This record gives sequence, structure tokens and C-alpha cells, in this order.
Amino acid sequence: MVLYRIIRLNPPAAGYYAEVFCIKIVKPYCMSFTTPLMPDKSAPEIELIHAAYAAFNARDIDAALATMTPEVAWPKAFKGGYVQGHQAVRAYWTEQWSEINPHVEPVAFHPEDSGRILVDVHQVVRDLAGTVLSDEHVGHRYTIEHGLIQTMEICPLPFSGH
Repeated sequence: MVLYRIIRLNPPAAGYYAEVFCIKIVKPYCMSFTTPLMPDKSAPEIELIHAAYAAFNARDIDAALATMTPEVAWPKAFKGGYVQGHQAVRAYWTEQWSEINPHVEPVAFHPEDSGRILVDVHQVVRDLAGTVLSDEHVGHRYTIEHGLIQTMEICPLPFSGH
């Protein structure tokens, strides 16, 4: 018996949510549709990451920061480098949103052997007038500590054709 976790995103009217469930693989061809099962902690971690994206897209900084450790390390994708801590993330996002309008939707979650989670993200960045500046898939790698986001890194998606 081999257990796998399937993560399926469903688009209800209010946005995306993930259905996470486990199945017993009985036919080898089913394996191409699955991601290996992580320890039981992955479902709450995926819910946490979903909450962070939802808060970011809603521009609810307080709700987004509630998903992160006080000493979170966050990439400054818009400017380069990193910021650390809630106040620095708040300042960075406030500056970013005064210049561009990013929207990020998680498409798939890929638990890694290191315990981190790599997320395939559909990212659309618009200028403040609404013109699309970028529409692409990017990788976001999360480290979770004590049930909160400790770090997020921007990285390539090695398995994606995007």
C-alpha cells in the first residue's frame, strides 16, 4: 500500500480553495496525478499558506502578518534583497502596492524532503492603471516554524513548463 496526497484546487465564486485528501494507489498509472505524502503536518501548513495568499491579495496586511513569525524573512521581489520582521514586511508591501498591483494565486503545492513547501504560483502584476506588466508562474518556497511562516524564497519551478 502506498499513500499519496492529492491537492486539487477548486474555483468557487469567492476564490480558490484546496481539497487535500489521501488515497491508496492501486494502479501505477494513478501515480502521475499525485504528490508523495508528507507527514501529517502538511495539511495545516498548506492552509496557512493559502491564508497568507488570500490576505495578501485582499491587501489585509495584519491578517497576512498573522501567518508569519515575528522575525519572518521575506524577499523583496519588487526591489531585490530581503526584509526581516513584521514592520519591515508591512513597509515593503505598502511601498510595493503604491507602485504596482500584484495578484498571486497558488496553483499547486509540492512538499520537499527538507520539510519546506514549494508552491507553483500564478502571478499577475499590473501597473496602477491596470495594464498587465507580467503574467507568469513563479516558485515560492516556504519554511514553516512553530505553525507560522519563517521564510519565503522566490525560486524557479524545476518541474514546470511555465
